[in-house]
Amino acid sequence: MNARDRLIVALDVPTAEAGRALVDQLAGEVGLFKIGSQLFTAAGPGFVQEIVGRGEDVFLDLKFHDIPNTVAGAVSSASRLGVSLVDVHGLGGRAMLEAAVGALPAMKTRLLAITILTSHDEESLGQIGVNGSVHDSVRRLALLARDSGVDGVVASPHEVAVIREACGADFLIVTPGIRPAGAATGDQARAATPATALAAGADYLVVGRPITAVANPRAAAAAIVRQMESASGRD
Repeated sequence: MNARDRLIVALDVPTAEAGRALVDQLAGEVGLFKIGSQLFTAAGPGFVQEIVGRGEDVFLDLKFHDIPNTVAGAVSSASRLGVSLVDVHGLGGRAMLEAAVGALPAMKTRLLAITILTSHDEESLGQIGVNGSVHDSVRRLALLARDSGVDGVVASPHEVAVIREACGADFLIVTPGIRPAGAATGDQARAATPATALAAGADYLVVGRPITAVANPRAAAAAIVRQMESASGRD
């Protein structure tokens, strides 16, 4: 898999028009487009189907977290939209994760579990009753996801090496919180550069504002792909 295919762009924009404009600019330069809560709420499943219908791969990032039967239904509906990746919260527990796995047909959709959001640090986790280190929490949730049959996890670049060691080479790791060298981290408490994340063992990198909030998104994406290629030792 080349570097371009490993780059996911987060379409964290308020309207279908804004999302469509970014897809128009970035098609062929990135591997997947991530559609999250903001855009999905504004544009709905029809927009997802539109982007899939254009031949693009979509990561539907709605972080489902509910009782097992409800999550199973949501994951099944997502797969019928034709998305390549869909995610649920690891904190939903084994029964929920196994229900989600069981709801996916033998299609191309792969299931991810959210570990700990990249906006969290140990202080904020303690405020919601999750004690111990972020690394320990992420490792525990990644192992739970793997043992429940989930294809992989979403985790910050700071925990990629821990997950890779614990879960093995075939476990999928999707890494948000990616910021090119010198870029502002914004609300990401555990960010890293593309090179750092790939060196730790990430499979896919999710990048949002460093691409979508600049004057030339395609040039920004191409620059990040070059950083990824350099980090991977490719021309």
